[in-house]
Amino acid sequence: MQVVRLHGPEDLRLHDEPIPTPGPGEALVRVKATGICGSDLHWFHEACIGDARVVKPLVLGHESAGVIDSGAQRGQRVAIEPSIYCGKCEYCREGNPNFCEKLIFAGSVPDDGMLREYLAWPAQCLHPLPDALSDADGAMLEPLGIAIHTVDLGHVRPGMTVGVFGCGPIGLLVLQVARAAGATRLIATDLPSVPHRLQAARSLGATVFPADSSHQESAEILAVTGGRGLDVAFEAAGENEAVEAAIAAVRPGGRVILAGIPADDRTIFTASIARRKGLTIKLVRRMKHTYPRAIRLVESGAVDVRSVVTHRFPLKESAKAFSMAQRREGLKIIVEGE
Repeated sequence: MQVVRLHGPEDLRLHDEPIPTPGPGEALVRVKATGICGSDLHWFHEACIGDARVVKPLVLGHESAGVIDSGAQRGQRVAIEPSIYCGKCEYCREGNPNFCEKLIFAGSVPDDGMLREYLAWPAQCLHPLPDALSDADGAMLEPLGIAIHTVDLGHVRPGMTVGVFGCGPIGLLVLQVARAAGATRLIATDLPSVPHRLQAARSLGATVFPADSSHQESAEILAVTGGRGLDVAFEAAGENEAVEAAIAAVRPGGRVILAGIPADDRTIFTASIARRKGLTIKLVRRMKHTYPRAIRLVESGAVDVRSVVTHRFPLKESAKAFSMAQRREGLKIIVEGE
């Protein structure tokens, strides 16, 4: 089978490797679609995220869907949950498997991911897809799960005004989930150099303000909210400028949820502003128990994941797909299997 491995910064190579044999409790899955995530781009560009570094060739990819190719469920289309948790540690027992002490996460050092033709994966991590959802829809359930967990952390309630700072795929999904949670006013910002992202946010019903280094967008948000500010601000850019803008735009007593991953592993903001406002600031650690909700949101039409997918590449052209994603062309890029 064909496998794509990262050997170093921007060094993706196609390998021919044996098809894996499923172990106890596992199924063989033929991978049909894999999305390229912002964290994948960090691995691709820097061969590291924070203090985790690629020391041996790594298979990227954790947003995937496929078809079971073994056992009694052969032929069943599934979304592939990338997290394998122990279910026994303190955090799992508390209902927080995203903090599992023995967590295996596809496509993150040291665990190989899903940019390959086949993988053996625990059956408990395979979620059957309704006929109405395509393979690409199934791959989008993972970033949608991140968005669901992000909005959960924001405690969004009906009638709230929320803002999203960074309108890549996660930011666009956060907008939709916040709307489904009852937010009645959506505001979004991103750099003017990515006008397609701003237009995508506008098409979802958000009031859009281009971002700049002076944080003029924060002043504009305060103006359109009558000086009150946002109830909840979601940062999904991975840039300190976006964090500062979010803190400046949120109301006193509000929440700021940081979903972005900074390239230099540092998040910096003006402490006096956040302190005087008495803000609650939370960071997103992946997701937990979101696949059933994600499937229902897409199946019901409450969230449109298809509008976020703009480009598709075959597995053998994964390097081209990553280069396009790194240039911020389009929105979500999908790598497709046979």
